[in-house]
Amino acid sequence: MKSKYLIALLLLCATGVSAQDPTQLKAKIAQLQRQVDSLTIAARPRPQGILSQMAFEPVEPIHTTEGVIPLDTLSTINDAVKVVIYNDNSWKYIRDKEFIKDSSVYVNYWDTKNLFPYNNVSLSELPSSIAIDLVDSLRSYHYPQKGKVRSPYGVRRWRQHQGVDIPLKTGDPVYSTFNGRVRISEYNRGGYGNLIIIRHDNGLETFYGHLSERFVQSGDWVEAGQVIGLGGSTGRSSGPHLHFETRYFGQTFDPERLIDFETGVLRRQTFLLKKSFFDIHSNAAQDFEQENEIDQPKPQVNPVYHKIKSGDTLGAIARRYGTTVSKICSLNGIKSTTILRIGRTLRVK
Repeated sequence: MKSKYLIALLLLCATGVSAQDPTQLKAKIAQLQRQVDSLTIAARPRPQGILSQMAFEPVEPIHTTEGVIPLDTLSTINDAVKVVIYNDNSWKYIRDKEFIKDSSVYVNYWDTKNLFPYNNVSLSELPSSIAIDLVDSLRSYHYPQKGKVRSPYGVRRWRQHQGVDIPLKTGDPVYSTFNGRVRISEYNRGGYGNLIIIRHDNGLETFYGHLSERFVQSGDWVEAGQVIGLGGSTGRSSGPHLHFETRYFGQTFDPERLIDFETGVLRRQTFLLKKSFFDIHSNAAQDFEQENEIDQPKPQVNPVYHKIKSGDTLGAIARRYGTTVSKICSLNGIKSTTILRIGRTLRVK
């Protein structure tokens, strides 16, 4: 209760509302509490209809975090969520990093030496399509670099070009696209030059190549809009540019499906990633309005979820719902040896 009032007072100061006015103060506190309470609701599985309503609204990039200093971190009623107050009178929700560290996303296939740790994951094991949340109340976005794509995703000079090249000047800032954890930051002799790979909690990984300088190290947590390095022309490069890749379980797909690099705008809030997009010939040089209509998910059987209780095992859950452990693992991106945390929700069908 104390933290709720403290948050409200800080916000009132930032918005210019007098904390001496009991009516306004009470209204602001109630408004804030509704926002905090909605976080636990947002974490529940959403019906498919929601995706078709919100998936294709473009998202403007956030301001960079450069020069913005966090002043205080406050708790909420959700242990996994904090409120951070910044020195520019702004605030936002963030996930507690201690909770994120335990996420299977940052444990399974986590390798700080090997660029491609998913080599033993077969393409046939991936679902035909998966809805990926790119932004929400806890996830932010910022373009990695803004400009006209000089070399698109696809086949180039009889070779596979698995990302996009964005022109820049040596020394231009390069930004983290989403919040996440740095998996690799090193000089790569295979052609990338100075390379940074960031894994994000939505399962995506982003690659930033040919940098002149790297400001982050493996294991660092980064925010969307944080300057992670400077553009350059290191490695196999014919001139200063950013080589940018997007991958899911090691499979590349065209980054232009996510980002309009000329404007810097994220094309949609939720992205329906299809297995067909992993084909190097399946690039995004097409009518995006038409693609939006095609991408809307078709009606399907409603998914079934199970909330883990004390004593639950994957085998017992599989028997209860008439399925298999391997299918449950595939649906949730986990292994049969993953520790089941009480309160976590698993999709079982």
